[in-house]
Amino acid sequence: MILDDLVAATRAAVEGRMRARPEATLRDRLADAPSAPPLLPRLRAPGVGVIAEVKRASPSRGILNADLDPAALAAAYARAGADAISVLTEESRFRGSLIDLQGARRALDAAGYETPVLRKDFCLSRYQLVEARVAGASAALLITAILDDRALEALFRDALDLGLTPLIEVHDAAELRRVLPLRPPLIGINNRDLGNFSVDVGVTRRLRAFIPPEITVVAESGIRTPEQMAELARWGVDAALIGEALVTALDPAARLAELREAGR
Repeated sequence: MILDDLVAATRAAVEGRMRARPEATLRDRLADAPSAPPLLPRLRAPGVGVIAEVKRASPSRGILNADLDPAALAAAYARAGADAISVLTEESRFRGSLIDLQGARRALDAAGYETPVLRKDFCLSRYQLVEARVAGASAALLITAILDDRALEALFRDALDLGLTPLIEVHDAAELRRVLPLRPPLIGINNRDLGNFSVDVGVTRRLRAFIPPEITVVAESGIRTPEQMAELARWGVDAALIGEALVTALDPAARLAELREAGR
């Protein structure tokens, strides 16, 4: 399975980075980490917010934008009204890196945008959360499908301790039942089946009804049209994480502005 390969590649990459720079050494850099604008207030504003993604490639579609400039794209997203920026940092199949996240954060700071940045990766260890915070992330993705209950809770607590907002991702009712006892502030509903990578936006509609209103809800994957954004608004979704529809557009900023307006 693609997911198994991604997890194995991530584990090997993280182990290599930990040998090169142990966690204790990495933690010494936390004091000099860039500021981390809070994510939740941006997503709880009226309408459907947009987390705009910096993404070169995907396992299902291959290269999406070979010439992507993470810093320039992040700044363009912010100018167009993005509520947050998601940066893919997985290397093997998404062609991302922590350098992309650092570049996005620096570009946003240089332009005066207090736009939160989410590290989107296959998080398996506390080390990756420390990396995220050092690089300037305000939030980090935790994927329920690749974590058992003990690991999920530990990483959830570690993220909060580091000042990161954990975006806990679910893609079915069983995973949602595992997550709700943690009382997370933020849940992402992934419309993509991680087994076969098919997409069904109706997953968000079905699961949204079981999430308490005090939890901020993000719809992930498959959001491409203004009509879908209007549907998310009717379903009571707080934000949409949008990647492929933006990075493959001739004018990503214009597409973002159009989608954001449709969710108001």
